[in-house]
Amino acid sequence: MNTNLDALLIALYVHLDDHVLPSGRKPGKRGPKRLLTDAELVCVAIAQVLLRCDSERHWMRAAPARIGHLFPRLPGQSEYNRHLRDAAPALLAASMWLARSVPTWHENLRLMDGTPVRCGASRVTVNRSGLGEIAGYGMDKSHHAFYWGAKLMLVTTAEGAVCAFSLAHPKELDERKQALHLLHVHQAAPGPGPIVCDKGFAGAGIESAVAATGHTIVRPALESEKQRGHGPRHFPGWLRQRIEAVIWTLKNQLGLERHAARTAEGLWARTCQRICALNAAIWHNWLIDAPVKRSLIAYDH
Repeated sequence: MNTNLDALLIALYVHLDDHVLPSGRKPGKRGPKRLLTDAELVCVAIAQVLLRCDSERHWMRAAPARIGHLFPRLPGQSEYNRHLRDAAPALLAASMWLARSVPTWHENLRLMDGTPVRCGASRVTVNRSGLGEIAGYGMDKSHHAFYWGAKLMLVTTAEGAVCAFSLAHPKELDERKQALHLLHVHQAAPGPGPIVCDKGFAGAGIESAVAATGHTIVRPALESEKQRGHGPRHFPGWLRQRIEAVIWTLKNQLGLERHAARTAEGLWARTCQRICALNAAIWHNWLIDAPVKRSLIAYDH
């Protein structure tokens, strides 16, 4: 028995069932009654990610032994897969509630960055995949390589809790437009404040547009700005690296690189699932006063 994972799942279920996702059958739903409520499904989905079971088929074989003492009613693989694709609204609601429940939510400082989510590596996949609504060809400038997939934009607190995020087609909505859309639609901070980002957000147009939302861009100076003696100075590079660490955690430890989604709905649900798991770990680490708030070591075995 993993007492730390047990404690996280029990505390999370109690809070979700009481405040975020109350139990009850949704009106207009037909068919047999689901084995898991929304709160239970979110907890089971988070346990899957924290225990690094990327495949739902593998997870449904391992789940009875790992969390069966907490959730004795577990669905079959096909039912779980189907309900997980439909659980994106519940996972999103839980993610945002968790982000607003940590103390650093009330700080106005935010970190922002985008990263590609690769969805295929062959021309056959591109032609036959059901991800065409959200996936396209883009350029990963960090690795100097083209990719076929979607663009994930994140806004996080200084410790790594994800306050807002979105997936977009890399051609139809570039990084700047996606960031503005995210700041306009989602309340990423309780009030105006600085947003630390990279050089890709340089320019008077994007800076004035972000200023209109009440925020201020803090970024490294371009070479041309350094030569003219203009641009931001004393940029906190160590702070900029924190969101890179958050992206690494999502892609590697939490399996976002191995999402195996075949439809746009599946990709969005699996992205929400990974972000919800990260926010849940940070939230519980605050509850138990863990020294490192983004650490997943206590929950991944």
